[in-house]
Amino acid sequence: MKTMPSSAHNQHSQKVADELTHHLADTYLLYLKTQNFHWNVTGPNFHSLHLLFERQYKELADAVDVIAERIRALGCTTPASFSHFIKLSSLKEENGAPSATDMIAQLLHDHEVISHHAHIIFATAEKNNDQATMDMLIQRMRDHDKTAWMLRSLLQ
Repeated sequence: MKTMPSSAHNQHSQKVADELTHHLADTYLLYLKTQNFHWNVTGPNFHSLHLLFERQYKELADAVDVIAERIRALGCTTPASFSHFIKLSSLKEENGAPSATDMIAQLLHDHEVISHHAHIIFATAEKNNDQATMDMLIQRMRDHDKTAWMLRSLLQ
């Protein structure tokens, strides 16, 4: 097996970690948005959506930890403030309480965006032979795709 010189390894790890940092910011913002919707959903489907959003934000909380720990395993520092996350995220935060249908549509959009970005990060990790990150991203893509399917089904 060919070993990579330390400086080249650090450079490749930094590139993957930088992309994961954006992924972390998106995931954290989606976590907060989903928790907001859990707290503020109303309407005839209140109970089922309240429970669905709770399950989703708990899964996202776990994902935030997994992503942050992967960044640290790559030898990089993890952002840990909301101001940093909001600057890095490609998602839009929601400060209000939209209708239940709008909540579902926003969450669907955000899961699709994150899954798409995860595919891009996967390609970078693959190029850098970072199999641990690739493995983590496969699970993240699977979870986002499944959640998107469930949310999409609610809108049909």
